[in-house]
Amino acid sequence: MSIAPVVSVVGRSKCGKTTLLEKLIRELKRRGYRVGTVKHHSHPGFEVDQPGKDTWRHAQAGSDHVVIAAPDKVASIRRVAREPGLYEIAATMDDVDVILTEGYLRTSKHKIEVVRAARSTEPICAEDELLALAADVPVPYDVPRFDLDDAPGLVDLIEERLM
Repeated sequence: MSIAPVVSVVGRSKCGKTTLLEKLIRELKRRGYRVGTVKHHSHPGFEVDQPGKDTWRHAQAGSDHVVIAAPDKVASIRRVAREPGLYEIAATMDDVDVILTEGYLRTSKHKIEVVRAARSTEPICAEDELLALAADVPVPYDVPRFDLDDAPGLVDLIEERLM
């Protein structure tokens, strides 16, 4: 079993990473791809379940792995002794053609950095770490540069280089 290509969208806080990810997901779906996403949360203790709901109560009672299943979706929440690496997580996503992540600044091989002048004109990645830039300002890197709204161009690059 091979792991789907993984592309991480990185950048400074509030620079537009999630907005770009939404555009990339829509464009990939329009082209017929099955898309997986992983959001990296750098601090322990996040909750995705609603307090008081049954699955939340299961977890609060001590369940180490809670699954909720419905006719149209399944969600799984499990406690871990250590944070799994990006490629460990990606290996479990065997039903997708491409995996997009938000974050994973230091572990992803293929990164698209979002640089928005309103946040900073300086990239946080080194040039050799980047697949591309999505920016509204000139950045003196020799990597493909796309407008912040150019999801079709970025997906063309992903298809050409990784798929």
